[in-house]
Amino acid sequence: MLRWAWITWLRSKSSVRSTLILLVTLTFLLSTLASVASGARSAIERDVLNAGGLTQIDLSSIETGYSVRELNAENLRKARGMEHVAKVVPDYISSIYTQSSDPHTPTFDLTTHSWRPSTRPSLVRGEVPQPLKPGQLVLPSSGSGVDFNRYVGEELPVAYTRATGEHSGTPAHTTFEVVATYDPEWQLDGPDTAYAAPKTAAMLAAAKAGMPPKRYRSTTGATSAVLSVTEQQYVPTVVEKLQRMGFSASPVADRVRNLPGVLGAADLGYQVGILVLLAVAVLTGLSNARSSIHSRLSELAVLRILGNSLGGLRRILLGEAMLTGVLAGVIGSAVGFSGALLLRGSLERLLGLEVSMTDMLPNPLWGLAVVLTPIIGLVIGALFGGGVALRRDPYLLARSQS
Repeated sequence: MLRWAWITWLRSKSSVRSTLILLVTLTFLLSTLASVASGARSAIERDVLNAGGLTQIDLSSIETGYSVRELNAENLRKARGMEHVAKVVPDYISSIYTQSSDPHTPTFDLTTHSWRPSTRPSLVRGEVPQPLKPGQLVLPSSGSGVDFNRYVGEELPVAYTRATGEHSGTPAHTTFEVVATYDPEWQLDGPDTAYAAPKTAAMLAAAKAGMPPKRYRSTTGATSAVLSVTEQQYVPTVVEKLQRMGFSASPVADRVRNLPGVLGAADLGYQVGILVLLAVAVLTGLSNARSSIHSRLSELAVLRILGNSLGGLRRILLGEAMLTGVLAGVIGSAVGFSGALLLRGSLERLLGLEVSMTDMLPNPLWGLAVVLTPIIGLVIGALFGGGVALRRDPYLLARSQS
């Protein structure tokens, strides 16, 4: 019957064959979403969780819907004093830029962040001391058109803004030691980011706000912070206590379960998409089986004359559906994975993490499901559609219409 199904499928101009493009397109989209979500999840799990992320908690001073505790010195001290908390590293955001208009001085403008436990870029040159000391910087190997590799181990003259009024400021000058550079493709905190010790980052942010560092830490406070717990088992307990105290707190591990932004949509999309693909395949198989029988009534009548039973005709319809499903599943999945590989560079820039080709491979069970879904859907549709359409013998029906 498979041989007859292959012959009739090749010769057929029915809707069963014409829907191949539709199912390939849907399978392609589903495979691409699954591969992108898999790549993001694998990269975050490897580079964030394996770097101690399982024992880390994110604190934020920005939350919508309800008020949260500010991450000022007093509140950070309360968080640091909780049971099972090892340390709290606040993140202060500001900027540094070119010191003068000297044409021989490199022109740059970099955003500054605190070096935190979750900060693990791919280093290009130099080493990051543990801990990073005040007055030291970790820079991208290239940023704002400047090659910073040549400054590793040297002092870099920079300027930062010191506020003189509500909407005015003046450049202040200093030098920092560049201890290391990292791959600029890593952009956890955005492009052109310089990392400094929390004390240095707070000084830069305080100057921009026109305050002494101590007052800035006590009033405005940090934008976010990373809290490290002594053991992974205590993370849920500490998160619950922090939330009861009014902190916006979430485990770093949630970054794996809840992918950010469009990646979260991709993660949800392929899980919902597989149900959509199955529904479309079933409905298409049902419709195609019925229309195929009516459009090829004379051919099926000839097969009945040649000795084929009604069960044999049903098997031919199922064989055609299987052929269409196999082609849709295999072609759509292969092209979808290839398309996801083309998005790997954009995914790395979005995450600020390295994503390997093997990371893009979806879970084997999900990959198998993507391939089998159009096959199963079309077979189910053809089984029910063919059963209804073949209630009357095609030979007798053809004779009655002649």
